[in-house]
Formats: sequence, C-alpha cells, structure tokens
Amino acid sequence: MNVRRSAAALAATAVIGAATPAVAASPSPTPSVAVPSGLYGGTDPTYDGVWRQSLALLAQDTVGVKPAGEAVDWLTGQQCANGAFAAFRADPATACDAKLMVDTNSTAAAVQALAALGGHEAAAKKAVTWLKSVQNADGGWGYAPGGASDTNSTSVVVGALVAAGEKPAEVRKGEQSPYDALVKLALPCTGAGAGAFAHQPDEKGAVAADADATAAGVLGALGKGLAPGAGTKTDAATCADAGYPTPQQAAANGAAYLAKAVAKDGYLTSVLPGAEDQPDHGNTADAVVALAAQGGAERARQPLTWLERNSAAWAKRSGPAAYAQLIFAAHATGTDPRAFGGTDLVAALNATGPTPETTGKPTGEATTEPSDDDSVKGDSDDGYGTWWTIGVFLVAGIGIGFLISGRRKQQP
Repeated sequence: MNVRRSAAALAATAVIGAATPAVAASPSPTPSVAVPSGLYGGTDPTYDGVWRQSLALLAQDTVGVKPAGEAVDWLTGQQCANGAFAAFRADPATACDAKLMVDTNSTAAAVQALAALGGHEAAAKKAVTWLKSVQNADGGWGYAPGGASDTNSTSVVVGALVAAGEKPAEVRKGEQSPYDALVKLALPCTGAGAGAFAHQPDEKGAVAADADATAAGVLGALGKGLAPGAGTKTDAATCADAGYPTPQQAAANGAAYLAKAVAKDGYLTSVLPGAEDQPDHGNTADAVVALAAQGGAERARQPLTWLERNSAAWAKRSGPAAYAQLIFAAHATGTDPRAFGGTDLVAALNATGPTPETTGKPTGEATTEPSDDDSVKGDSDDGYGTWWTIGVFLVAGIGIGFLISGRRKQQP
C-alpha cells in the first residue's frame, strides 16, 4: 500500500486530514540527521525510516532472507512505550512524548514486518492495541490519530491486524468495522473512476478515483497485507453494483478499475497537476500486487512485464522501499525476484543495509542499470520526489496537517 501521492495531492490532503504512504517516498538526498547503523538506505530517515525498514525486512522474509539482527533491533527500538511508532526517532533512548508525531502507517507496517519475522509477539500485540485505541467512529483510520479515515491508512492497518492474528471484521468502533470504512470510500460503477477507491472525501464530502488508494483498497478489502501471494484465478474483473457492496465485491470493482487503467500502456501515470504524464513505478508495482491478489497472477501480467523492463533505474534511485515493492510484485505473481528483468532485487535490497544473517539462496551481483526502453522522465517519476516531499513536510510543520510519503506506494 504503499506511499506515492503527488505533492499537490498531499498538500490538499493536509488541509483535509492526513496523507498516507503506500510506499516510502524519496527523502532528502542530504540527511539532516545521521543515518543510524542498522537502518536500510542512506538517505534522510526523518519521514520514512520505520516505513522503509519495515518494508525491507518484510521483503527479505518473503524471499527467505534472514535479516541482520541489528536491522531488526533498530526497528523494535523505534517503538514507543504505548506501542505506537513514529516515522523516525533519532534518539530512541528518549521517551516518546506528546510532541512526537506517531502514526498509523509506520505502526501498521512495523507490525507486518515483526509478525512475519516471528519472535516479536509482545511488540506486535502492543502496537495493535494502540491501533485499536485510535480507530475512528466510521471503523477506519487516518494517518495521524484522530485524522479523517482514508483508504491507504485503513488498508495498511487491516494488513497489520491480519498479520497479528486478528479478524478485521471484528475490530469495531461501535458497529463499524474497517471493511465498512473501505466500502464507503469505494466509488460506484457509473461515472468517472467507476469502481475505484478514493483516498478520502474532500472538504465537501466528494470522493474521486485515486489509483494509489485503489491498489491499497483492493488489498484492504480482501483482508491482505503488503506482501500477499497470488489469489485464486477468476474471470476478468468487472465492476458490479449490488446495493451496498461486500468487501470482496468492492475489491473486484477496484481491480477492474486498475486493469482498465493499465490496459493501454502497462503502467499507471503520476498525477502531479500541470506536469506531463509520466510512469509511476511505485503505483504500478502496487497495482500488480493488487491485481494478482484479487484475480491471480495472470491478471497482472501486462504491468508486471512493464516493470521488469523499466523499473531498475527507479529502484536504484529510490532505495530499499522501492526494491521491497518490486519484490512484493514478484512474489504475488510467482516471478523470480532474483532475476527480475535482469536485476537481482534481493541482492540489491540486501546491499542497502546491514548484511543479512542468511540470504536464502546464493545471489549474484545485482544488475541495476535501466533497460534501453526505460521510461524515466526526471528524478520524480514515482509521483513525488525529493523536493516535493520536503515541501509537503514544511506544510505539515506549520500545523496544517500530518503528512508522510509512502507506494506508496510512495509512493516511490
């Protein structure tokens, strides 16, 4: 799910409520804080440290790699006493206080990683308890506690609940479950964006199709986390209204929207207003995962093929969360992540942090050069880049809202 939203969309969301990462965005190339030992990636972790670490560890576990102990210790050391995680704590020895901006996305991603690794049940349980304590009245979650529910945040929390052994349908605020919140954010099968999920309503209550949110929403409605396997093969997804749709039908409707969106070129485009359309690698990777989880690996074949041909340069530039997203896409489609369009994604991810204890199976040197037909346009082809991220967080810094980049989505 992943972060991935444009700077303009993020800024608009700041006024309304909270943005969410579906994958980690590209942070500042010149770290304003020292990059800690044990953390994956060499860029400023201020806004995505826990997110990218969680995705990296989850991706490693998915492919049979046993992460370095110091990498896992770094993540567990970021947890606050109440169970929550912030995007990054430069000094974990200092207790969390009211000034620290903890968030649902970092917390839910950490739960998914720690649950997959095993041996961290107490930490995961404490984090889930905190997530339940900040559930909104509509059954969903916003990025920040108390923020308006959004599809991305609600979906990544659903993944955390499932990973921790909870049943999301039974995690309720009053009569409302996370699935109720997601269905309310799903668009009908008529008009623009038919079948898609919205990120969240605007200030007038209107909802608009959002490919980033749709990829996250499909997984959330299916009760799946960030790294699902392929689902059962189904007939081509079609959007079907049946009054108040079930979560499964909402997921199918979202998959139909995504399938149509990638049908022409094989990729999703960025949504930066006023900019030339350009491929959004992070959202495309998330769409591959969602399509495969909802209807089987073959459903995602076209965007997967595009990613194999065109994602190497983006991943190399964007870092560990991007490699993790591609590993999730490979995993969901039964594709070898160690030979992904000429790139060994596993070796490339491992090289961004402390050496793993085991690598699962021998890997060669990663090939991270782009293919000849790589469709890269500028340094921010994932929908939001370094300076957009910095600008958005300046907005958050003056109190307008709580923002983070995420595939997210990302989104690189």
